[in-house]
Amino acid sequence: MNPLTSRIMPGSDSTLAARAVIWDLDGTLADSEEYHWLAWQQVMADEGIAITHDQFLATFGQRNDTVLTGWLGADASEAHRDRIGETKEAAFRRLVGTRGCVALPGALDWVQRLGPSGWRQAIASSAPRANIEVMIEGLGIAGDFDAIASSEDVTVGKPDPQVFLIAASRLDVPPSRCIVVEDAAAGVEAARRAGMPSVGVRANGDALNANVFARSLAELGDTAFDRLLDGMLDEK
Repeated sequence: MNPLTSRIMPGSDSTLAARAVIWDLDGTLADSEEYHWLAWQQVMADEGIAITHDQFLATFGQRNDTVLTGWLGADASEAHRDRIGETKEAAFRRLVGTRGCVALPGALDWVQRLGPSGWRQAIASSAPRANIEVMIEGLGIAGDFDAIASSEDVTVGKPDPQVFLIAASRLDVPPSRCIVVEDAAAGVEAARRAGMPSVGVRANGDALNANVFARSLAELGDTAFDRLLDGMLDEK
């Protein structure tokens, strides 16, 4: 399978009846926060800039160009930002490769149940494609996704809905029949702008303003996705 394009033929008779779940990755499926923190901390230290953990958390899930504009200043060149961003992502992938990738509670169970139940699935992430591929391979779920949308595919990050709309298009599923799963407020807002219902999951901190919110994917009932989509469609 090529995970970058849909396995579903566009224009098929099943399009109108199709349904999909579009997953964020970092902090939603994978517990990757510590690896990102360690990688950012090191690469910025090499640039002579000390960042705090709170500064890191405030940017978690954003595109690198947005993060680095904030940390380096608007005068930093695109080439400078790109070089630092690439160095950071390479460091992140090394950490995943040497330490492994850990799934968040309930994540693998849901991903592996939804496909056989008739749901198409995609990853829509602010991460580079190489990061996504190494993480889902590490989690053992690469074969469960029909499409991927990554940072290379978009010109603007969340809360803009672009990445989710691209994922839906690659799945050949109408946005109204796609459910987004997110751990960040910007992602939930992006789903709303895309016309997609959302499941917010966050272990700590404030609840997310999603259609359904849980502290863990393991807390969701067995029919949570069916009930959410059916309920949203009934309201139309």
